Amino acid sequence: MYKTDLRNIPFSPPDITEAEIEEVIKAMKSGWITTGPRTKELEKRIAGYVGTNKAVCLNSATAAMELTLRILGIGPGDEVITSAYTYTASASVIEHVGARIVLVDTAPDSFEMDYSKLEEAITVNTKAIIPVDIGGKMCDYDAIFDIVERKKKLFKPNNELQSLFNRVIVITDAAHAFGAERKGMRCGQVADFTCFSFHAVKNFTTAEGGAVVWRNDRGLDDDWLYKQFMLYSLHGQSKDALAKTQRGSWEYDIVYPAYKCNMTDIMASIGIIQLDRYEGLLKRRKEIIEMYDSALLPLGAKSLKHYCTDFTSSGHLYLLRIPEISEEERNEIIIKMAEAGVACNVHYKPLPMFTAYKNLGFDIVNYPNAFNQYTNEITLPLHTLLSDEEVKYIVESLERVLNKVIRSIVR
Repeated sequence: MYKTDLRNIPFSPPDITEAEIEEVIKAMKSGWITTGPRTKELEKRIAGYVGTNKAVCLNSATAAMELTLRILGIGPGDEVITSAYTYTASASVIEHVGARIVLVDTAPDSFEMDYSKLEEAITVNTKAIIPVDIGGKMCDYDAIFDIVERKKKLFKPNNELQSLFNRVIVITDAAHAFGAERKGMRCGQVADFTCFSFHAVKNFTTAEGGAVVWRNDRGLDDDWLYKQFMLYSLHGQSKDALAKTQRGSWEYDIVYPAYKCNMTDIMASIGIIQLDRYEGLLKRRKEIIEMYDSALLPLGAKSLKHYCTDFTSSGHLYLLRIPEISEEERNEIIIKMAEAGVACNVHYKPLPMFTAYKNLGFDIVNYPNAFNQYTNEITLPLHTLLSDEEVKYIVESLERVLNKVIRSIVR
């Protein structure tokens, strides 16, 4: 490969058009740039898109998960289960509220939790499960809800809100899965609570940001719950800044010493335009995934299956596994791809491999399937700024690199 052939293909840049830029300018000129009318509009539009009564926009999916745990009254003495194969946010929020993190290994040759191990992990102290819709594909929620129903006799509610569920509560980390569907249900309609990320690298972005939605059939008071998220995300202040600007309405109360994690109107203005464009963005991601699959799967590689008769992924990540290579060889492939001008990544390094989780007592030897998924996983660029020609270049570059690595293995 000659140097003149090299490209500069980033891993996941945001797809921002003039329309988003113009909307941000309008927000800045409006005189209202923090949480205000555009944030409220985006919340209504997200709820409509997902198919729920309410949505709450916040500054991250992490905040959405943590506030959900806090509003549910989950804390010290409780246990919350999540996957060992995820980003730290899925588990760190459990630590933040003082509950005990319980990690479950993946199933063999899978990115999802081993559901038999999930069932074994539920105890009288378990209050919630945080499944992870990795790569944009929704988990097997039929299996998850069957498990929590079978284990409901163990559930001991700590408060009235937990009693409404009367079983372990399912709070999905759907950071990757906005727009995904499974068995005719959109992501956000299935789990008890669903938390989305709108970070810069996500399919749908507000630069930073996230949202939480909840099911409509659990007997929850939507208005009360929405108000709790507002209180928890704005210092426990009884009026938001927009309400306080009304004439004679300066007075407010602090009803709880809470947190600061609201979305701003500048962020929401990006999201309003992104939502207008979103179906087209999802369609383009599917086209790229199909190009990758048709070129790479015949070579013996494995990838996360994004599309089937009963599910449609949001197509967030192209998770590729190269059989028979080691962790070191995988890392060498990523370096060689970078030399060819293609930025690749790994999703994910299992949590028990990190210092923070080792210090909490976790050991990767207890999660062999997660480790095996990680050792030969490579995430290829997948974003809507990629041209067909660039996808072809990525595939050809990977083939050349793999041929070199495989030849060295054979030797």
